[in-house]
Amino acid sequence: MRVFPSSGKTLVFALAATVLSTSVFAQTWPSDTVTVVVPWPAGGPSDIAARPLAKGLTTALGKSFVIDNRGGGGGNIGSAAVTRAKADGQTMLITSSAPIVINPSLYKKMAFNPATDLIPVTNLLRAPLVLVAHPSVPAKNVKELLALIKSKNGQFSYASAGNGTPQHLTGEIFRGVTKLDMVHVPYKGSAPAISDLLGGHIPIMFDSTIAIMPHIKSGKVKPIAISGNKRSPLLPDVPTFAEAGLPIESYAWYGMFVPAKTPKAVVDKINAETQKVMKSPDFQRVLADTGTEYVGDTPENFAKFVQAETTKWSKVVKDSGATVD
Repeated sequence: MRVFPSSGKTLVFALAATVLSTSVFAQTWPSDTVTVVVPWPAGGPSDIAARPLAKGLTTALGKSFVIDNRGGGGGNIGSAAVTRAKADGQTMLITSSAPIVINPSLYKKMAFNPATDLIPVTNLLRAPLVLVAHPSVPAKNVKELLALIKSKNGQFSYASAGNGTPQHLTGEIFRGVTKLDMVHVPYKGSAPAISDLLGGHIPIMFDSTIAIMPHIKSGKVKPIAISGNKRSPLLPDVPTFAEAGLPIESYAWYGMFVPAKTPKAVVDKINAETQKVMKSPDFQRVLADTGTEYVGDTPENFAKFVQAETTKWSKVVKDSGATVD
């Protein structure tokens, strides 16, 4: 057997050089302005979560983190754009779960594969959904709302942030549990849906506390029930669906992702710096004010969570019969 010692040394040196290069790369991140793509319109829950985080990272790291709202396609358009970006940590995605774990089962064709084209960095936070109604709706609780919907014989509508969003599928779960016929009206994000709700153009919608809480506080919408497993400290008088007799528990979560092939050392640094900002008093106040829960996680654990969520929501989509061409 012939031995080629020089080849072995070359391989060792090459591997060492790669590890060193990646380590230096991580140490110098961010090297310039970082683009934070939010695949939803400004003013929605993903945007509300991303902006204070981007501000905190800008302050902590001395480089600008700029929000780029790219709404449309149920979050698919902006998410796909991130998959095409250079894998250097200078472009990241902050989004709700929809384009990552729901849309692959809902859309017949997608321009990207979340499982292979993106790397999960961390689960930022989660929020229960609130069923809210315009003040003109003659119902103060779940029982009265169910009676009202039934009386409309299929002519009662509900809004959502878009096809495949947690807001949409929570509405589908509600419809399935109650056996009531409702018309789903999808919008291109929470912000336009809320706008029409406030204007009385749509009677009810499901939305996360992070987006709808200011309008509940102002009295512009009235809360009917909340989808968490316990009442929100911000809404102590609003019952959970379980308390109202409906077995519904649902959350919207918001995560950070980067393009596939981003070096692990860079992913780990982004994760660490993000955790620091989210644990800061300023960001904790944001969580308290919006009724959301800090999650925080390692990239590895978040990846496992995303996989489990994909399986879970795939079943919900299949059972609901929902689809988007």
